[in-house]
Amino acid sequence: VQLQASGGGLVQPGGSLRLSCAASGSILWIDDMGWYRQAPGKLRDLVATISPTGSTNYADSVKDRFTISRDNAKNTVYLQMNALKPEDTAVYYCHARIYVKGVYADYWGQGTQVTVSS
Repeated sequence: VQLQASGGGLVQPGGSLRLSCAASGSILWIDDMGWYRQAPGKLRDLVATISPTGSTNYADSVKDRFTISRDNAKNTVYLQMNALKPEDTAVYYCHARIYVKGVYADYWGQGTQVTVSS
């Protein structure tokens, strides 16, 4: 099983980016999916999560600016980021809890850099 993230880049403050993360491999079922981020010198923090039925959870710092969504048919999770701020600069990692060969396991994408700067 692999998670492949894409969509990061350099954007000016106030701009938008959309991250995508697709899961592939011998997947029987995907439970929660989400995005985390890690800024230089800091721990990895939760950004947003989404359940298989679409229930969402956001960090206070991104509420009303970021939107997480998923396409279960494509095993893909998205993060629409609007009104970006310099403090959103970080490496963003996607996460999925996946049922594979009779057990649940946690999988992480490779990380995609988001830089917000003028």
